[in-house]
Amino acid sequence: MPISQDQFDRIARDLPGFGRDPASVRRRIEAMEQILEGLFVIPGTNRRVGVDSLVGLIPVVGDIATAAMGAWMVWEARNLGMSKWQLTRMAANVGVDTVLGAIPFAGDVFDFMFKSNTKNLKLIRRHLDKHHPGTVTIDG
Repeated sequence: MPISQDQFDRIARDLPGFGRDPASVRRRIEAMEQILEGLFVIPGTNRRVGVDSLVGLIPVVGDIATAAMGAWMVWEARNLGMSKWQLTRMAANVGVDTVLGAIPFAGDVFDFMFKSNTKNLKLIRRHLDKHHPGTVTIDG
């Protein structure tokens, strides 16, 4: 039996992190950035590596998959009411990461160095801290 949109919205609202409120969006975006850019630290260095760098090693398919995940972050930012200029900057970060990351070998090095999702998270945090100060978290 299918559920109605109202029932789905009520269920989603009650699940932690699935709401449309800015605090839930912030948690989802921070979790996605952690998955894409910082699953683990390479031993002996201070460089974080995530799915973006690892899946990017798979030609074409990996770059498309990580671009879609980065684009999801931009879509969430749009839903937060960020300006067109900020969204353009974020989309450009994802686009540059995708295009240059698609170059064999050199693109993999670029993916390792250019953390587009981290840059986008900083833009989103700045917006949330200014417009939704109740969502501010202490990094530790």
